[in-house]
Amino acid sequence: MIDFTDRAFLADPYPTLNRIREETPLFAMEGAEGTSRWFLTRYDDVFAALRDRRLGRVPEPVMTREEVGLPPLRPDWKPYYDLERWSLLMLEPPDHRRLRQLVFRAFTPKRIEALRPETTRLAKRLISQVDSDGTFDLLSDFAQPFSVGVIAGLLGVPPEAEAQFLDWSHRIVKMYELDTTEDQAAAAVRASEEFDRWCRDLIVAKRAAPQDDLVTALCVPDAGSSALSDDEIVSTIVLLLNAGHEATVNALGNGLVAMLSTDRAWAAIRDGMVEPDVAVEEMIRFDPPLQLFERWVLADDVVYGGRSFARGEKIALLFGSANRDPRHFPSPDDFNVSRGDSSHITFGGGIHSCIGAPLARMELSVAIRGLAEAMPRLRLAATPVRDAAFVIHGYAAVHLTA
Repeated sequence: MIDFTDRAFLADPYPTLNRIREETPLFAMEGAEGTSRWFLTRYDDVFAALRDRRLGRVPEPVMTREEVGLPPLRPDWKPYYDLERWSLLMLEPPDHRRLRQLVFRAFTPKRIEALRPETTRLAKRLISQVDSDGTFDLLSDFAQPFSVGVIAGLLGVPPEAEAQFLDWSHRIVKMYELDTTEDQAAAAVRASEEFDRWCRDLIVAKRAAPQDDLVTALCVPDAGSSALSDDEIVSTIVLLLNAGHEATVNALGNGLVAMLSTDRAWAAIRDGMVEPDVAVEEMIRFDPPLQLFERWVLADDVVYGGRSFARGEKIALLFGSANRDPRHFPSPDDFNVSRGDSSHITFGGGIHSCIGAPLARMELSVAIRGLAEAMPRLRLAATPVRDAAFVIHGYAAVHLTA
């Protein structure tokens, strides 16, 4: 029903998603591994499925891979599987609860708000380095070093390693797509091996010289916390570094393109008519950086979209489609910079809701305020070109003129 490799679809998936959503609440397509996925298209179903404990991120709590029709794990992909083994995104309780409680301490709204002054200084420094008399790429010149700098500082990652783990991250996230090629998989496996070795060296360094950062907290737990294994720590570091910048970079790129493509939206920010904190909610609703999130059915007689699902079936939640559902959002295809509706699906929901949502909101707000103050006449210098991916949804480059 959807060709997820079609360039026209990737450039603007919303006309297709809108049409299908209005035709049907769900549809099926066969996946690359030979199993079918049922795609949920509407807001209410996606919202409920995210919070439904009869659904899980992995089938293993109640079923084997063979029982759900999955082939055996590929031996040549073992470094990638090992890296993902203890990722919060791939865990269910009780392991998920244990890791999330420890990591959450670094992502409370109060602690994130305390990072705002330093984040603002970083944004101003990066903006000052941009050529204000010509064009620049929002992503490579600002968004990437900005988001990487923020998450690296929170975790306690040496600044000189930022470029390297950015490369590893770009390669690894290709494994999350629906059409990963063999070449992309091989590159992701090599990146997984390298990232794993680097994380283990970092663990050794933090234990030898503890600091006030999240990686130290993972490696040297206090008296009230249970110790994590090195494998668990590695998976958590990789998840936080990857998720901590990929989504923010794409959210800023997608959101700013939408804002600059809409009459008066940028002027409303620039002139103080709309606060950046309000604008951020529309940026991430209108064109979310994550378009799809999958769940396995772990119980019988689960019903969505009028269909009864059996244990072992897979459901794919279409975030972008849900965020444009007119049953929930008035005039959803209009970018309304003052909408301020935080009920969007973008940060997920339930136990797998994005733990970094407060950090992402703060970063985006700081970035928009900084750009508006320094570049009040900011505009698109060319039509942005989409990256050739659907699940991780963003642009290859966003060239702007200050």
